[in-house]
Amino acid sequence: MLSYFTSARGTTGLIFAGTAALLLAGALCPAQAEDASEVGSYRLPPKHIADLIDAPRTPMVMLAPNNEWYLVANLPPLPPIEEVAQPEERLAGIRINPRTHGPSRSGYANALTFRRIEDGLERPVSGLPKNPKLNSFSWSPDGTRIAFIVTDQEGLTLWSAKLSDGKAKQVSDRHLNASLGRPYAWLSSNEEFIARLLPEDRGAAPAEPLVPVGPIVQENVGRKAAARTYQDLLENEYDEDLFTYYTTSQLAKLSLEGKVKKLGEPGIHATCDPAPGGEYILVETFHKPFSYALPYYRFPHTIQIWDLKGKLAREVADNPLADQIPISYASVATGPRSASWRNDAPATLCWAEALDGGDGGVEADERDRVFLLDAPFKGDATTLITLGQRYDDVLWGRGDLALVTSWWWTTRNVRAWHVAPDDPSFDPELVVDRSWEDRYNDPGQPLTTHNEYGESVMLTSADGKTLFLTGDGASPEGDRPFIDEFDLATGESTRLFRSEAPHYERPIDLLDVENRILLTRRESVSEPRNYFVHDLKSGEVKQTTSFPSPTPQLADVQKELIRYERADGVQLTATLYLPPGYDAERDGPLPMLMWAYPQEYKSADAAGQVTDSPYRFVRVGWWSPMLWLIHGFAVLDDPAMPIVGEGDEEPNDTFVEQLVASAEAAVEEVVRRGVADRGRIAIGGHSYGAFMTAHLLAHTDLFRLGLARSGAYNRTLTPFGFQSEERSLWEAPDVYWEVSPFMHADKIDEPILLVHGEADNNSGTYPLQSERFYGALKGHGATVRLVMLPHESHSYRARESVMHVTWETADWLDRYVKDAEPRP
Repeated sequence: MLSYFTSARGTTGLIFAGTAALLLAGALCPAQAEDASEVGSYRLPPKHIADLIDAPRTPMVMLAPNNEWYLVANLPPLPPIEEVAQPEERLAGIRINPRTHGPSRSGYANALTFRRIEDGLERPVSGLPKNPKLNSFSWSPDGTRIAFIVTDQEGLTLWSAKLSDGKAKQVSDRHLNASLGRPYAWLSSNEEFIARLLPEDRGAAPAEPLVPVGPIVQENVGRKAAARTYQDLLENEYDEDLFTYYTTSQLAKLSLEGKVKKLGEPGIHATCDPAPGGEYILVETFHKPFSYALPYYRFPHTIQIWDLKGKLAREVADNPLADQIPISYASVATGPRSASWRNDAPATLCWAEALDGGDGGVEADERDRVFLLDAPFKGDATTLITLGQRYDDVLWGRGDLALVTSWWWTTRNVRAWHVAPDDPSFDPELVVDRSWEDRYNDPGQPLTTHNEYGESVMLTSADGKTLFLTGDGASPEGDRPFIDEFDLATGESTRLFRSEAPHYERPIDLLDVENRILLTRRESVSEPRNYFVHDLKSGEVKQTTSFPSPTPQLADVQKELIRYERADGVQLTATLYLPPGYDAERDGPLPMLMWAYPQEYKSADAAGQVTDSPYRFVRVGWWSPMLWLIHGFAVLDDPAMPIVGEGDEEPNDTFVEQLVASAEAAVEEVVRRGVADRGRIAIGGHSYGAFMTAHLLAHTDLFRLGLARSGAYNRTLTPFGFQSEERSLWEAPDVYWEVSPFMHADKIDEPILLVHGEADNNSGTYPLQSERFYGALKGHGATVRLVMLPHESHSYRARESVMHVTWETADWLDRYVKDAEPRP
């Protein structure tokens, strides 16, 4: 959901959870020669770095609907390559484990505990299978038990555990189909579920034909059907058969005692969402004709309402293949979309439809209309609101209170409207109208609670006149999360709580509205996340969890949020980390690693806003540049690299100039402070950060080494847009050429380490991108090393892969930065 407190819509450069392992590739120059037995084998980094990677993970915490208990889930360490290398079907934009019919790349917990907030009483969940893999947790609507999925080699089964005694049991031995998302949902009775089961008697998976039946033919006749770059698409009829086989499920009502009642016929059901009152189900089903150019969620699909006997109550839509959506942002498919239940009513469906043909590139006063349809779904839908922007979501409250959010990409504008779903004559009231880039003026998002149906609705005071808003609290001194009272009549806010130094403390929930009892999650530079209860009236504070620091060796790391200025006046920020015990006057400048990710903005003022907190815990993951703090390096994390295109200007028209100016400003600042040796600075990044790294080596001499992971380097391979670029290659050919590091490979004369998962599924970052870039660099005599990771996606997951990437990085940082000879 894009609410009026978020910073931006998703982009192709986001880092997603993946898996991990490595294979060394390419010719080795003499300085890099190794024993033949070592080439292609996994390696371990120095022990002090490996210990950080193997550090235990802080547990996951999930608050119960009654606000009295937590579910605490223990998270295991990185999985071995044997697990990551399990069979995988890559079909229509999704990745399926054919043994389980679930996602092939998902995380899990291995132990569960109920913990009471008031006194810390712990109740371990018993009765679990040996060495369990547990995920997809959810509390029952009344908070008396949890449900979750257990994964084993046979498949996925639904389990439940009672809060009263902690005993877990398997709900049914029928296997679930989670290929298209969570395969179960509670009914409001607290005793039953709607589940997606594997169909009975479905037989073995289709066998791949040994002889093709004919050529694969695709045709387009005069229709504009541009598409951005997608991975893992269907390629032939055999793929179509596999996709159908692995995604087809049987909807069923499933009781806690294991009784199964089938609903309707098997199909490719992507949604099976019960209405709050429990009498109907929203069912979204995909069907042929499929596409070889688009992911499954743009395939033809029906949106239907079923009763609990599986009978059709209403077909809302049968949407065709969405292959003609313009590439401009804010473009959508025509027809009903974003269908969901109204959370504060027993059975009212809500959806949106485009009024502008779905084309975000045309002028229009009215973009979307949002509709409501009540049970028994026989008449015409009523209009909730007509919007001049794209519909985003609704936060439900009660008959006279809901908030509809809308957004528009070109202006980075987001709005929130107060509507009364029970009163069609109510004139919507605009309550928020702002740029989502402007973090300093973010009013926050309403807190929610669970109603009698177990659904999420806005939390209000007892008289219904007050909402409670919480947000990041961005400010020039860093993020300071807050919670406010918001008077619906006057629009005025009163602050109840704000995070104070030296902590970063985020409000989680108001446990008791009238007595103002607040639950928060607190951390500091040296203290990991833990949960606290604040009595806002008395000021009393009580800690309710005591998770230890997983990395005590970093307890004395020095952390500072620094500010500096770009040559054109844009204000920049970064987080500077220095090793424990370091003193600049005594120890002098250090070798430094800068790790960054560019971000586009429409406003220079917004680009200069602080986007972090100096008081957050020094959290170290495999991807983290903070690993190198105990390896003799200073670290500049997330130095701002804003690319600003104000008004009608496009950010990418001056991408290189702005990127270089930002990097120059960062280098000058750390050198001025005396903490970094100008001649021993490395630059690195992941995805769009890798793209950035290659550019900075091509267009500057600021850095001795580049570390580029899972990047895209040739924008002609993503011709219908990338990141936030809406223009196609044919509309802006000069831009596509200039922003492609591949086209400037001849200018790179510093060493660069390229790493890429050979199973990358992120849009645009094909493994081919790194392979071709390596070839271009090698052809120009560059010092370059390419490491391709077997079975890894856009992010890396297997312990062997992660350790090897770190070993490669340590080797190159030592060789080309720490031990580098002074530059002429």
